[in-house]
Amino acid sequence: MRRSTYAVVVLMFSVFLTAPAFAHHLKQSASASLPVTTSSPQARALYEKGMQDYENLYLERCNDDWRAAVKADPDLALAWAWIAFNGSDPKEISAAREKAKALAPKLTPGEQLMIAWIVKVQEGDAIGGISAMNDMLEMYPRDKHLFYLAGNWLMGEEGADQAQRMMEKALAIDKSFPAALNDLAYSYARNREFDKAFAAMDRYVALLPNEPNPQDSYGELKRMAGDFDGSLQHYRAALKIDPDFVTSQVGLGDTYALMGNQEQARVEYDKAIRFAHTEADRLSYQMQKAMTWVRQGNYTEADKMFSEVAQTAHAKEQELQEAQAYRQLAEYQTDDGAALKYLQEAEESLGHNATISKGDRDEEMSRILRVRALRAAQAGNSALADASLKKLEAMATASRNRVILSSYNGAAGTLLMDQKKYDEAIGYLEEDQSNPFTLELLVQAYYQTDQTDKLHEAEARLRGTNMPTMEQALVVPAARQQRPHI
Repeated sequence: MRRSTYAVVVLMFSVFLTAPAFAHHLKQSASASLPVTTSSPQARALYEKGMQDYENLYLERCNDDWRAAVKADPDLALAWAWIAFNGSDPKEISAAREKAKALAPKLTPGEQLMIAWIVKVQEGDAIGGISAMNDMLEMYPRDKHLFYLAGNWLMGEEGADQAQRMMEKALAIDKSFPAALNDLAYSYARNREFDKAFAAMDRYVALLPNEPNPQDSYGELKRMAGDFDGSLQHYRAALKIDPDFVTSQVGLGDTYALMGNQEQARVEYDKAIRFAHTEADRLSYQMQKAMTWVRQGNYTEADKMFSEVAQTAHAKEQELQEAQAYRQLAEYQTDDGAALKYLQEAEESLGHNATISKGDRDEEMSRILRVRALRAAQAGNSALADASLKKLEAMATASRNRVILSSYNGAAGTLLMDQKKYDEAIGYLEEDQSNPFTLELLVQAYYQTDQTDKLHEAEARLRGTNMPTMEQALVVPAARQQRPHI
């Protein structure tokens, strides 16, 4: 693609997201916090408990709180909105989103902005959603919880730097705000500033010594830093506090998988699968288990497990997980034709049920298109590769969604590398440095362009990647066995 197109896509999103605070000059609310419109004290208490549970990462218990809140007051629109935001059942998400939209006109301006942020993002309007989010923050600049909610969402959308700024704003309001310290630590860790990450995590643990999530988060950050024994210790500490904190059980499986002990990883994953709180979680844990066979090079067993997950997801009407299973099946196939076949099944999965949100559908479609572009190019099908990239470019230009942008930049950079256009490829690849495939290519591109310092930085980042993903499984172990570039 043209370099000018790339620059416009990234710059427009970046400027929009990081525009100066209060750029719209909205009137600040006299209240320090966003109001919650409800006539029921019970519903209000349940809603607030749900927000507290959300901040403490009880991600299914908070949904139960909000479900109870709307039972006590069916007109509590914010509870409906957060059920839609945090739910895993596509039908429930769709119904809750429509309920929140219908109730929004009766609410205060701040509540309307919160609902608009959630609804627009889910409906694929990232620009409108971010605009509403920024306006909400401008209206309530003293509400630490809003800065956390916005930053936490940005973290999941691959906007770690923007998320860090949100957490810093929240901590400027309350320097001992636990949830913000947690996400701040993750922001540091993603930039490999582990000393800062662990310092923030120590404060988080001290503030909530009887909660499991501080130990769970510490376990993940220790794993990211390569301290696997420390990771296991913290995950076990979390489970000692709350044996039902299933994410820590998954964490044990992920850590053993990265350590190379796939048999023990499967034992831990089986426990997580057994106690999963939702069907979507159960399917996700099964995919993590299937990945252990990929790490062992037993693709026959991996094919069997991923196919079973896809079939179960289809039967359970979990189309997103069905598509993810087929996409991951494609990623490790040695035959490009087989990979392209699975990618077609992944795309078709996204059209099985109209209830899946457009935002989720578009993000997963971007990942499918990325893999398709690369596999088609590898198979010599330049027409399919170019068509896939053009679709990605159109999606990225239209939405400025960070996940879609990463898919586009990674695919565009990879195809340019195939053409030995190293300088041009670097501009794209540098916008997608969380992906091990991209980091591997950046090492090659920096080598070809004699950028030694950047080469060593990318190589260290690649070798130090300890995320339990398919991309890590396929790239990082092999990279660690090779001699570093001189």
